[in-house]
Amino acid sequence: MTNDTGSRQVQATKTSLEIVEELRELDGARVTELAEILDLSPSTVHTHLSTLIDVDYVVKSGDFYHLSLHFLGLANYVRNRRNAYRVAESYTDQLARETECRAVFVVEENGRGVYMYTYSGKHAVWKYSTVGKRFPLHQTAAGKAILSQLPQERVVNIINEWGLPASTKNTITDRSELLNELDAVEDRGVAFNDEEQLSGVKAVGVPVDGSDGRVVGAFSVASPANRMTKDRFKEEIPKILLGVANEFELENSMA
Repeated sequence: MTNDTGSRQVQATKTSLEIVEELRELDGARVTELAEILDLSPSTVHTHLSTLIDVDYVVKSGDFYHLSLHFLGLANYVRNRRNAYRVAESYTDQLARETECRAVFVVEENGRGVYMYTYSGKHAVWKYSTVGKRFPLHQTAAGKAILSQLPQERVVNIINEWGLPASTKNTITDRSELLNELDAVEDRGVAFNDEEQLSGVKAVGVPVDGSDGRVVGAFSVASPANRMTKDRFKEEIPKILLGVANEFELENSMA
């Protein structure tokens, strides 16, 4: 009986979190909409939403439910709990100013990439924030930069868990090809995204280590492909990124 109760409690928690995720994805939703998407009864969804309202994680406006500002405090805590992440913000801003592109700082969690901080330059691909968004590591320059610093066994486990889904015709979907690419990234210290995540967008990324010598994340700069000439893509942007990464690691080691 104890195990059954535990299972029910775990499932209830999972359902509440799935509702939270859908509210974020939909930017608010009605009970019936959530019930249909999650294949749950409206009464079940309503019960979970009522509980989330009681504990201040959800607010209601008319028939719509939205995530509350309670998550803002949690998000700031999670992002700032490590000094490296706080230090990364100023360097991301610096990258955006120097390159006039969109700059991001990315970390790996549970085998996926997470945007920790973004800043848009003059010629940024897009202006809106993607902070908190998760993505397949193999599709991006920052993701490949991080993967290049992980033990191969860990990389293989990530591939086994998440696969190598394609977002464009240029996305690497072959395991051997990706592993060879990661070896090349490790050798040169720079990763390239040649329209592998979004068609028409190129990016360059570099990994950065923490004070313990282990990779903590990666900086990346993205630009419309027509602005990324060969010299800028392969030489100018990588040089700027490597310089900023070196400054970040020096400051982080002294923090």
